[in-house]
Amino acid sequence: MVPRYTRPQMAEIWSPAARYRIWFEIEALAAEAMAAIGAIPAEAARAIREGGARKVAQITEADIARIDEIERVTRHDVIAFLTWLGEGIGEDARFMHQGMTSSDVLDTCLAVQMTRAADLLIADVDAVLAALEARAREHKFTPTIGRSHGIHAEPTTFGLKLAGHYAEFRRARARLQQARAEVATCAISGPVGTFASVDPRVEAHVAEKLGLAVEPVSTQVIPRDRHAAFFCHLAVVAGAVERLATEVRHLQRSEVREAEEFFHAGQKGSSAMPHKRNPVLSENLTGLSRLIRGYAVPALENIALWHERDISHSSVERVIAPDATIALDFALMRLAGMVEKLTVYPARMEENLESLGGVVHSQKVLLALTQAGLSREAAYAAVQRAAMETWLKLGRPEGRRFRDNLLADPEVAPRLSAEALDAAMNPALDFRHVETIFARVFGKA
Repeated sequence: MVPRYTRPQMAEIWSPAARYRIWFEIEALAAEAMAAIGAIPAEAARAIREGGARKVAQITEADIARIDEIERVTRHDVIAFLTWLGEGIGEDARFMHQGMTSSDVLDTCLAVQMTRAADLLIADVDAVLAALEARAREHKFTPTIGRSHGIHAEPTTFGLKLAGHYAEFRRARARLQQARAEVATCAISGPVGTFASVDPRVEAHVAEKLGLAVEPVSTQVIPRDRHAAFFCHLAVVAGAVERLATEVRHLQRSEVREAEEFFHAGQKGSSAMPHKRNPVLSENLTGLSRLIRGYAVPALENIALWHERDISHSSVERVIAPDATIALDFALMRLAGMVEKLTVYPARMEENLESLGGVVHSQKVLLALTQAGLSREAAYAAVQRAAMETWLKLGRPEGRRFRDNLLADPEVAPRLSAEALDAAMNPALDFRHVETIFARVFGKA
């Protein structure tokens, strides 16, 4: 991922130094487990732990370059690392990696990295949830128009809009927890996964110490349906990011202008037009979300590996694992900041809500007419007549508001008095269950 969209904490998880420290930890834990069951000398396990720890504790760019130099000869990354690590251990280095295969190290390391990445992403979602809850409570009863197909529907509140996104991100959090659980497995089972040369107790020890579960059947690699599920969950979370970003982009349109991203002092919206205030953050989030979702497809295609192992998945995961998690980490934190600072215009929301002359209350009038004895078909036709009259002539000298057109309609006037019509169109009716919905979403406050 390019530095522009990379936050340091997530980048560190995928750095070469972090990867080599995890590789060493896997090798050291495996050696200690082997010593405990008598497979290698106890002093060898101590030498591996102590000598290797000194090597990786302060791993430098020069060390990484040295490993790369060895790999150019060996054409094998794990062997290159073990060769470099052995330089600091001495003769006992021969007891490293006993009965193990490269995938034992690579897949278990990837599990550690992905669980650490998931932990950061869960914390990021918590920041989004906190921002959404605060703004939802702030605007619990701020009236705004609800839209279906982009067209005015019925009134809602801005707080309810945000509460809906909060509920989605709470599901996103659960999905990330599930994604973490999917990949939190360890495999130290040797070639083709039969444990022919390494005792299963070694795998159990490494798994426990790393906070992972044991992979029941690892062949020679951890099955990639786990990883595919991980990236699919990330893709769904990215979809939630884009849905909220798209809402903000719409609300910031000049014709709508109900909410907008915070505009900083000194910020410029356009190199040509000084008046511009563009939704650059939410557009950026839309783009990042598309990118993250794109990583789900190669992850799904990684499932079908040949026989007990091939490495067609390896090149894919070297790209998508850091890039997807780094991009989502950045997107979630950008989203949290955008929501926290979102500028909301309640007066404009009220103005837009009333801009169609009251037709947004049409369903309540329809229900009142049916309760007053008119058939649903006749009531619908009468209300639609009044609504279309209002809609088509709004703003003209002869135009009237919805209420007035209803009172002039021969089907409506005999059944609903002005007082009864006003009672049916009372805006308070739209918000009488807001507290119930908030209690469902946020719990009792």
